[in-house]
Amino acid sequence: MIALKPRFTVLLVDDSPVARKLVVDALPPDEYEVLPVETGQEALEVFEERRPGLVITDWLMPDLSGIELCERLRSRFANSFTYIILLTSVTDKSEVVRGLQAGADEYLTKPFHAEELAARVAVGRKIAGLQLEIEAKNRQLEQLALTDALTDLPNRRGIEQWATRELSGAMRHSFSFWVVMADLDNFKSVNDTFGHEAGDGVLKTFAEILQTNSRQCDICGRIGGDEFLVIITHSEREGVGAVVERIRGQVEALNFKFGGRPANVTASFGIASLQRGVPTNFDRLVAQADEALYSAKRGGRNRIELAAVGVR
Repeated sequence: MIALKPRFTVLLVDDSPVARKLVVDALPPDEYEVLPVETGQEALEVFEERRPGLVITDWLMPDLSGIELCERLRSRFANSFTYIILLTSVTDKSEVVRGLQAGADEYLTKPFHAEELAARVAVGRKIAGLQLEIEAKNRQLEQLALTDALTDLPNRRGIEQWATRELSGAMRHSFSFWVVMADLDNFKSVNDTFGHEAGDGVLKTFAEILQTNSRQCDICGRIGGDEFLVIITHSEREGVGAVVERIRGQVEALNFKFGGRPANVTASFGIASLQRGVPTNFDRLVAQADEALYSAKRGGRNRIELAAVGVR
């Protein structure tokens, strides 16, 4: 069964029933879904709900003029692209320029030719489609810039963006915020002995363990090499300790084999937390967790250490 191509949505704004019918009749119904309204205020309400890709608006209306509607659409919905065609009986070029400066992309003089309107709408549809493609690619590029390519976890930048926002909320609303720094023990020996492909496999497996033990209100990511960060919110000390201990135990229980040769991997952890009533920032908490991690390393590895500052 062939899937039908979705119709392109057009918002039509005109207080004249005759003018609305002329526009509707000019656009093939199998290609366009036309949403007709009579006033500028109605147009704003429908636009907010449906976000059409194209708007056709009359110049003169009982509440808002076409120019005022253009200005409000562009200011209120700056992040939602739409192509605007202004219908007007005005022939003064200075007035037409004013309409374009207000945010219209195109204008058509009344009375219009139906085929010309359809052609200009087709151009607007194409431009709107290209804009959507650009926005989608930009979102994809932004996501890639925030993601570690090997593990598909957030990278340092991705974690920092999320954590900075959450930490602000934690300080404002007094909920708990824990920073866990994790590091694989003697990871260099895995690369040196079994090769970087084996090392990548270990990193991916560790990332999967972290992700499995993270809730929706938490985040975990790789910040470089064999170092990972886990942010745990809305949890007391005992709960955080239990989660990190579970992760440590799961890593210790792994049985890697590379080329038939066994490889044991463990991890060490340092934990720091937001202290109620004490202003701080994310970098400071990371530094405290990092110091606790090195304390775990010095203490024999495969351990969990709490930072001396900020622990509740």
